[in-house]
Amino acid sequence: MCLAVPGRVLEIAEKDGTRMATVDFGGVRKEVCLEYLPDLRVGEYAIVHVGFALQRLDEESARQTLELFEQLGMLQEEFGDPWEMAAEAGGASWPFTDDEPATDAAPTATRQEEIPQ
Repeated sequence: MCLAVPGRVLEIAEKDGTRMATVDFGGVRKEVCLEYLPDLRVGEYAIVHVGFALQRLDEESARQTLELFEQLGMLQEEFGDPWEMAAEAGGASWPFTDDEPATDAAPTATRQEEIPQ
């Protein structure tokens, strides 16, 4: 699922002719394109979707939304480490620790289905 997430602008710079910002989403920082909001300033909040700041947002609304997303686990789903999520889905702990046994076993066979001719 892709969310439109509120974030606070930390820095603004031009990169390759495009206005970009470092935006904080409740502790996660990402690079965001500001071309749709050319007058957005450092310290302001915006709704961001797929790397584009789309709409300015007041600070209180942004904080409430981030809190709600955090409670629902949606920030982890949106910004979480895909390797960590895959490990957890497979029943492994993350991060892996040195005291866990290595698994050098042969790969398990995969089921092949017959394709009708």
